[in-house]
Amino acid sequence: MTDEALQKLVEEISLRDFHRPFKHQAYFNARLTTTGGRYHIVDHHLDFNPRMATELPPEQFAGIIKHELCHYHLHLLGLPYQHHTREFKQLLLQVGGSRYAPRLTSQTYRYHYYCATCHLDYYRQRKINLRRYGCGHCHGKLMLVTAQRVSQ
Repeated sequence: MTDEALQKLVEEISLRDFHRPFKHQAYFNARLTTTGGRYHIVDHHLDFNPRMATELPPEQFAGIIKHELCHYHLHLLGLPYQHHTREFKQLLLQVGGSRYAPRLTSQTYRYHYYCATCHLDYYRQRKINLRRYGCGHCHGKLMLVTAQRVSQ
């Protein structure tokens, strides 16, 4: 997908789901790695992770676009546009946008840890000091499962 096709898609979703035009720029930003997209408050443009567009189904990528358009339209209307506000959550639910960016299947991790108490899995790029850190959920003891590349 090109930047022009993305611009057209964002404009179509904005008119169809928000009943408001999108009057600014939308483009891909390859430096985004874990987030699906960003809304820039100063100049009102949107940028999106190109891997999300290519590796996710179209309906999931449309959910990411709707999420960023919620920030965009609420800000331009002068309403609270942050994630934690009631207005944002209501509009996101109304249009069917994604609350969080989905994890890409091509992401790889070097270390796989496992909580001995609550059985929660942790995948990390960096090694964790197991004497110092524990499970963030139950404060249980973490154990190293594998230390090689593991596809998630």
